[in-house]
Amino acid sequence: MADEQGLDLVEISPNAKPPVCKVMDYKKFVYEQKKREKAMKAKASKVVIKEIRFGPNTDDHDYEFKKNHGEKFLKDGAKLKAYVFFKGRSIIYKDQGEILLLRLAQDLEEVGKVEQMPKLEGKRMIMFIAPKKK
Repeated sequence: MADEQGLDLVEISPNAKPPVCKVMDYKKFVYEQKKREKAMKAKASKVVIKEIRFGPNTDDHDYEFKKNHGEKFLKDGAKLKAYVFFKGRSIIYKDQGEILLLRLAQDLEEVGKVEQMPKLEGKRMIMFIAPKKK
């Protein structure tokens, strides 16, 4: 039947009793399958992570400036990775770094939600904030 119609005989389910086959144009089937996969891939969203770096003794003006940048990143739909970098002996100000990050989380509460609370990793205290869904 497939030869008469100029099409291909394709085995759909080889484990079934009897095996299930279908008469179709195999090249067209493969083309449409690739087209569907490409469309699905295009719809998948890519996660963008923006970083903001603070020092443990960051001043109010600098903090406000960086907070505004963080707010803009979250409104654009990117995740925010805020971290306090401790260099040298400034590691003794761990509590100040944590207070700074918690203050940032509180200020950005209406545009984003905290995904990971501040956590010390080596010389960095890192916190992740994800944008809120609209």
